[in-house]
Amino acid sequence: MIHIVPKPTDTLDDDSTGAVIAELKRAGARCRVLDLGAVDPLDSGLENELIWVCGIRQDGHQFETLNVLSLHNRIVNTPESIVTCASKAMTTALLLKCGVRTPRTAYIGVEAQAREFLLQHGEAVYKPLYGYDGNGIRLVTEPEELGPGPWYLQEYVPNDRDYRIFVLGGEAVGAISRVSDSLTHNIHQGGIGAPVTIDEDMRSIAEAAAEAIGIDYCGVDLLQDREGYTVLEVNGTPNWHCMAAPIPRLLASYLIQIERNMRA
Repeated sequence: MIHIVPKPTDTLDDDSTGAVIAELKRAGARCRVLDLGAVDPLDSGLENELIWVCGIRQDGHQFETLNVLSLHNRIVNTPESIVTCASKAMTTALLLKCGVRTPRTAYIGVEAQAREFLLQHGEAVYKPLYGYDGNGIRLVTEPEELGPGPWYLQEYVPNDRDYRIFVLGGEAVGAISRVSDSLTHNIHQGGIGAPVTIDEDMRSIAEAAAEAIGIDYCGVDLLQDREGYTVLEVNGTPNWHCMAAPIPRLLASYLIQIERNMRA
């Protein structure tokens, strides 16, 4: 049995969880939706089961429930990897540790240091540490625009598009470009997505980013500059809008194979 935690932002028109459930049922796999809000993880009755987390709410209850369930069950993605991706500072730290190229970044609690970073780079991108869907991202050009800290600041890489690479089981399996005339190209912020071919440089850095995080599957967001690709962030509960690759079918096959290996 595959237990499924649905993405809380799913809608009738954009149902990531439902798309994968349909593929699981088409393949004859047994699955059921797991309501984390109704589970007491200390007395769940779940042991040696596969739990797929399509998405979770950003609250302590769901994360801690998954964390406890992970002691006796296989979780995809693991709570640790999901919370790592949710923190832009931790994601950046792991990318740097593993030598994966990423824009120059600082996480600063002292305003004088934030001002110095801005003066060094001329302009910087401010991002909420735990932001999602491109919300709250803004370009800062003057120290007076910093606002209240702490500050996660990233050098601004001029661009008119970014790329999202979907990595599954360590392999890049799909990619899109996202184009817009604004700072962020996220589809939720009006970006227009279109499938693109994964070139070897794109594949190499996206797979290295997923390995650095230690995650089953993810969306790796890239920018391209004069030196090549650089990793903006890694999404642990990604959407796969506009991808030509059959991501729901690939995800379903991945989950089925994990469960088979667990029962072998």
